[in-house]
Amino acid sequence: MIRPITTTSLLQTVRSGFEQIADHCAANGRISLSDALMSAFGMFSLKDSSLLEFDERRTTDQNLKQIYGLKDVPSDSQMRTILDPVSAEGLKPVFKAVYQVVKQTGVLEQLKFGGHYLVSLDGSGYFSSKTIHCANCLERKNSKTGEITYHHQLLAGAIVHPDRATVVPLAAEPIIKQDGAAKNDCERNAAKRFMAQLRADHPDEPFIITEDALSANAPHLKALKKHNLRFILGVKAGDHAFLFEQVEQADQAGQTTAYEVSHKGVTHRFRFINQIPLNASNQEVLVNFIEYWEIKGDKVQHFCWITDLTVTKLNVFDLMRGGRARWKIENDPFNTLKNQGYNFEHNYGHGQQNLSVNFALLMILAFLVDQVQQLAFPLFQAVLKKEGSRKRLWQHGRALFYTLEFASLEDIFRALLYGYQVEGVVIFGPT
Repeated sequence: MIRPITTTSLLQTVRSGFEQIADHCAANGRISLSDALMSAFGMFSLKDSSLLEFDERRTTDQNLKQIYGLKDVPSDSQMRTILDPVSAEGLKPVFKAVYQVVKQTGVLEQLKFGGHYLVSLDGSGYFSSKTIHCANCLERKNSKTGEITYHHQLLAGAIVHPDRATVVPLAAEPIIKQDGAAKNDCERNAAKRFMAQLRADHPDEPFIITEDALSANAPHLKALKKHNLRFILGVKAGDHAFLFEQVEQADQAGQTTAYEVSHKGVTHRFRFINQIPLNASNQEVLVNFIEYWEIKGDKVQHFCWITDLTVTKLNVFDLMRGGRARWKIENDPFNTLKNQGYNFEHNYGHGQQNLSVNFALLMILAFLVDQVQQLAFPLFQAVLKKEGSRKRLWQHGRALFYTLEFASLEDIFRALLYGYQVEGVVIFGPT
């Protein structure tokens, strides 16, 4: 049974998480760190297009204080100054706290896939500049001109399901230049940190990691095994020549299994084999291989994966669907963050230390809260259905937030769903 959740309770969880972070402002700052963090979170929760938009109404908008539990609202410059030195590591426990709330509602059971949770991983860039940079920036040098481009990336993970549009984002791992390092960080190193954090936060959860072909290498598979994480990873013939040669040899020897099923005008064709060496230099690393063709008339799509789950005719179709669910990380959250009102690639402020990273994590945290509402809050679900899209919901909700006073976001949702009436307008000025 699913126990409904409310927006107010989610905001209280976020606020409580922020209050657990050591406040470097406590000794001499008028505005607390938790207020600054909650204000930034509120900016992303409301989908403000810039810090300037947020700052223009901060002194007159009582909804900010009432709904987000703020004592003091920082100006744009105050927010940047307060949040810049904050370590991004301090924000990760807030993701865990929200996850635990979701877990307690029972709604996560809807996202189980064959007794596991599919966690899709992918990296994305969210900042690039030839002039603005900080100590954490990655650097890309033009080989012809010597010009340096500074940029930020992160590795995001989310619980996905092939049959559901809604995802549950986990704490993202920044891909940044590490302390004392001369070289750029990379997605592979970020994945190591992500896996360690995932297991530390959720030691008993049954996870299946799904990633692209860049992750199908022996060190990564050993790291997955170390953290007791199952996997379904894409592979490509061009990148895994030895593996595909072994499959062809096994096929000629009659050691592979062929399977085909047709459904609703689509033919699903499989070839698979268990326990085959990954590559020539790591032949002790054995994987299970799936090759798949989707045939619709003259159109044929072809995919391949490796997994540590034993493949049979009974489960190969589901494993294929799990492998293809990896692309949900590109649609949700990245596509949503970039194109559905979150302004993921907008530079809200870069700072000299951690500001850019912190803003990115706070934006993903706001997206997590929205996704949880979409999963487990009937009022939010009803409003979203009526509005027709998340972007329209944000636009209409923000218009009410800016013009009328409300006690909670739930009241704004009720106004959107059931309608509202303004009793009168008082105009100030000379008569």
